[in-house]
Amino acid sequence: MFRRTLLSTVAVAAAAFVTLPQAALAADAWPKLKPITLIVPFSAGGNVDFQARLIGQKLGERLGQTVVVDNVPGAGGVLGVTKAINAKPDGYTIVMGFDGPVSVAQLVNKAVKYDAERDLLPIGQVSVAPVVLMARPGLPAQSMQELIDMAKAKPNAVTYATSGVGTVLHLAMEMVQARAGVQMVHVPYRGGAQITNDVMGGQVDVGYLTTTSATPLVQQKKLVGLGVTSAQRIDSIPNVPVFAETPVLKGLEINTWTGLFAPKGTPAEIVGRLATELDAVLKQPEVQQRLKDGGATPGSGTPAQFAQFLKKEKAAYAAIVSSAKIEQE
Repeated sequence: MFRRTLLSTVAVAAAAFVTLPQAALAADAWPKLKPITLIVPFSAGGNVDFQARLIGQKLGERLGQTVVVDNVPGAGGVLGVTKAINAKPDGYTIVMGFDGPVSVAQLVNKAVKYDAERDLLPIGQVSVAPVVLMARPGLPAQSMQELIDMAKAKPNAVTYATSGVGTVLHLAMEMVQARAGVQMVHVPYRGGAQITNDVMGGQVDVGYLTTTSATPLVQQKKLVGLGVTSAQRIDSIPNVPVFAETPVLKGLEINTWTGLFAPKGTPAEIVGRLATELDAVLKQPEVQQRLKDGGATPGSGTPAQFAQFLKKEKAAYAAIVSSAKIEQE
């Protein structure tokens, strides 16, 4: 009798365990089962990859689990983000996203089938970084206002370089043109090194560079910094004004960013734990200094605040993409 009662009790308990939601079981075991994969939508060696490896190492230390970086380059980050979206949402796959494939790609490229707002869960913003608009040697314009005046006097004569059609930097210049009522010629490139070479060589009038690349060029007076896209001037190049100091561009602020995301369906407990640990990592002095050395500042905010930021940013980019009729081929 006792044995039948005991077996019955065990059977009921086992059945209850089996019927527990799989997400709850996964969240309870996480992150003990296996290493966490952090997808980086770029090749190894770039700035996004550097940040991912830094954050991944520190997260791993806090979680007591290895974080393995998986570089998945291609299509401006779209391939890596797509792989993350299609991954099992169990907390063992996250992605280092950035503005291009998360906020812009689906607006300018019909081949992009995902919607990051729908298919990814924001964990937290990792970094924020402005860019600097640099002028070629000998360009008559030595400020944003003078560049605008030059473009007004000679429509479609001034050329500007960015990292590609439909990128955040392309949209940034479209915003400048819309505000100022001017037309310049876009010259898309594949990377910052090519932009630097051609601005230095005078093949293009102005070009956007990261703060890390721009700072020594400005300090050594090899190129003129016309403007910074951030809200405040940069400590390393304090003589370069921000865009918003030009009256017609007042209130214009555009920053590049990186952030961590998980596939839709990842248990809320796991996303919350990752957000908490990321916040702690970003407060570490070593991490803050290393991000600063790379021209960025640490991100901040809760997953909900990051999601709201993304929603607002996407709306702004959608408006400029529509008005400028931007489309990647």
